Amino acid sequence: MLKNIIIIMLFIPFFVFSQVNQEKTNYQKAFTELVSILESDNLDFKRAVLITENAYFDNLLDTNEINEKILFLKNIILLYISNTTIKYTEKDKQNVEKLGAVFTILTDTISIQANNKLWYHLPYTYDFEDIWGKQEWSNMFVSKLLTTNKGNCHSLPFLYKILADELGVEAHLALAPNHIYIKTKSEEYGWYNTELTSAMFPVDTWIMASGYIHLNAIQSSLYMSALDDKQSIAICMTDLAEGYARKTNFTDPDFILMCCDTALKYYPNYVNAILLKIKTQKYQFVTELNKTKPDTQKADKLFAEMELLSTNLYLLGYRQMPKEMYLDWLISLKLERERYTNKKIMNTEKQKK
Repeated sequence: MLKNIIIIMLFIPFFVFSQVNQEKTNYQKAFTELVSILESDNLDFKRAVLITENAYFDNLLDTNEINEKILFLKNIILLYISNTTIKYTEKDKQNVEKLGAVFTILTDTISIQANNKLWYHLPYTYDFEDIWGKQEWSNMFVSKLLTTNKGNCHSLPFLYKILADELGVEAHLALAPNHIYIKTKSEEYGWYNTELTSAMFPVDTWIMASGYIHLNAIQSSLYMSALDDKQSIAICMTDLAEGYARKTNFTDPDFILMCCDTALKYYPNYVNAILLKIKTQKYQFVTELNKTKPDTQKADKLFAEMELLSTNLYLLGYRQMPKEMYLDWLISLKLERERYTNKKIMNTEKQKK
């Protein structure tokens, strides 16, 4: 009996070590794949998202199933477009129809006539539980949204962009404090905002009404700018680092910093990459100070780097937004629809063909 216990005790450290090694291998592979996408001409955002989520799930995510669900949604959108039209006469009408259909499929209950049958597709809803993935990082994932029909300001705009890409029409992620939304443009309306959490098209005034967007943050493109595809994939690279930090509790800071630095190479003012880099350096700083014989020179260097990053982030216009303020801000869009809605977009009428 004692012999069996000793064997088990010897085996457990080996198993944990092997598991950690495999986890690191999975993440290194994901990092390499994301870099390959960033350096290629094929900036496949959907692939970047699935690579990131799959790494967090130890390469056990059924990406084929996720792709099938995305294809299913694409087909529903095409069916919807074939059954409806909009009062819009500019030359980019097809693009506007596609973007409108993506919005409708994600936010509204619709009826679809196919094969002589009438059926309904239900909207995705906002999940008010763990809105920033503090308790469980996968609550931010597109795969979670597609499985539960509930999402947040991370997964909903990600899915919108994925579907727009699948349909061959431009849609851009854009940032506000603790928030992601969509920016698109048309010949008639110019640039306009799409907010999936409340199913509306808010004007810029609402974005700024959060009270946490400093003028510097707009001038520095920290917030409210339409991101290009490389910047969007840089967000995935930061998500990869965040997931790894959650799984390892920052015990491998070099990998996290490598991801952050790579993201910042393609998106220098990405606030979450900067914040995660500061948080990781803080872990390194505290770890160094807690050593029996700390390297004070190394600790001083880390502190100086953290201080410089924090100062530069503040000068860019970053201000921390509390959760309560964020939720009040989201709700304000519904409570003050008349004030914040882009009426030109909302008044675009749909008709059955």
